[in-house]
Amino acid sequence: MKRILFFFLALMPLFAWAQAPTLDPTATYYMTNDKGEEETGVIGSETGPLNAPVRIVFQANTSRPFPDGFSSNAHYTWTITNTKNTTAAATPIVRNEEDFELEFNESGTYKAQLQVLFYDEGGEDIIYEYPEEGDEEKIINFTIAESKLEFPNGISPNGDEKNDVLKPKEGFKSIVSFHAAIFNRWGQKLYSWDDVNGYWDGKVNGKVVKDGVYFLVVSAKGGDGIDYSIKKAINVISGFNNGEDENGNGGGGGNE
Repeated sequence: MKRILFFFLALMPLFAWAQAPTLDPTATYYMTNDKGEEETGVIGSETGPLNAPVRIVFQANTSRPFPDGFSSNAHYTWTITNTKNTTAAATPIVRNEEDFELEFNESGTYKAQLQVLFYDEGGEDIIYEYPEEGDEEKIINFTIAESKLEFPNGISPNGDEKNDVLKPKEGFKSIVSFHAAIFNRWGQKLYSWDDVNGYWDGKVNGKVVKDGVYFLVVSAKGGDGIDYSIKKAINVISGFNNGEDENGNGGGGGNE
């Protein structure tokens, strides 16, 4: 009987090793693309540059075959580095949760690495490490796009769904703060908005403005630190001329 017990005790470490936990680190992104649509996906080798601001959820995806006593004794270390930013101030992001989320507002090329130490029930001896020595470490790589912001020279708010509204040209990237305003030639503000996915529909008080020249003023900041100060004339050509004029006067029926 003693021999059987001794043999069983001798096999316990081997059993624990055979029942080692498995991990599959993943990162899932949530962002608004340049068409104003919500977009999500798991970051992989086919993932293109992401548009800041972007929210990313990191998960270790741990499978723990150990008894409950072992499950709580794990130490997680996520290290996220912007490898494109080499300045002294660019310090890695370090988090110790198993799962967490972050919002990224800075352009660059990032890598996320996970290391985990599993301790015995007493919390003193390491019984398993991830990644194991000699194993290839799984690194999650992703890129936050350089910023881009351009506007057209005019709009035709006539309801044909072609160039009806004033908004950034398709393809804008990584704009993390934004303010735009429309003025008439006398400097009166007609409309303003604070979302890069927003727009001006060519209306004031619900009516399309008269055809003519208006002025767009934009103040924005990109994830790469670029400050955008855009001031340009906008031609409004609807063909109706029955809305408010550039001085905010008059008004017949409108159109969208």
